[in-house]
Amino acid sequence: MTMISVQQFCNHAVSTGTISAEDLLVLKREVLPEGIMSRDEADMLIALERAVIGSDDFADFLVASVVDFAVWGLRPTGYIDREVAAWLAGSLTGRDGPSPVGARIAMEIVREAQGSAEALMAFALDANRWTREASQAPRVTFALAA
Repeated sequence: MTMISVQQFCNHAVSTGTISAEDLLVLKREVLPEGIMSRDEADMLIALERAVIGSDDFADFLVASVVDFAVWGLRPTGYIDREVAAWLAGSLTGRDGPSPVGARIAMEIVREAQGSAEALMAFALDANRWTREASQAPRVTFALAA
């Protein structure tokens, strides 16, 4: 079996502009058969979600994988401390604020963890409010030049 790195997977997805059902199978079976193992892998996949067109299945996979890694793969197990909360908030925010999937990740981590730093709980609530308001904001139109 050929091992594909998360970086190679992300490069492929960015070059095609999408994550297909076949790509998702490769990600699950060959790239991350045991789940996300590092913050770098999580960061790359979170950034990838914002950069390409993914399916609802990819979004569901990303949410579950990041939640599992953050809550159960990092110490203290089952708890999100301040340092992990700061990393998550930074990664999920990106340059333009959290995506709807990023907001979902934050909320699911707070739900799954036995305890979370207050900063992550506040971030999760703000992220969900921000994504709801952004989707309801009227679209700005510009006059076209003749």
